[in-house]
Amino acid sequence: MITLIYFLTGAVVLWFLRQIWPVRSLSYINARDWVQVKERLNLKMLDVRDASDYLEEHISGSINISLGRLPFVWHHDLSPDDGVIILSKTGYHSNKAARILRKHGFRNLYTIQGDVWPTRACFQKIRANRGSHCGHRFNH
Repeated sequence: MITLIYFLTGAVVLWFLRQIWPVRSLSYINARDWVQVKERLNLKMLDVRDASDYLEEHISGSINISLGRLPFVWHHDLSPDDGVIILSKTGYHSNKAARILRKHGFRNLYTIQGDVWPTRACFQKIRANRGSHCGHRFNH
């Protein structure tokens, strides 16, 4: 019985470590600079939030494939040769999406370090300026 408890505890610890461990091929971009980096590197924007969150507010030109659907439908809009910037609510979701894409051969993956979802006014500025960032204020 004690062996089973040790085994289960070890499995939970390993699972947790895997979730927070950095993903190979995933680079982090500062939240202030992500739009310029995206344009310079010609990255596709992949929004892995749920469709309802995406429809409520999203960045023009981003592709929405929710995290649960990503393993099954990524090939409709993405190719392993594409550079992809992953847009998500949390680092956990970004890492999970990066692991899924890496498993399918993607090697040029990026995510935002810091909050990516700016205020509604900032989204309007992004659309109007076709990609210039909104300064330092980012929040959900």
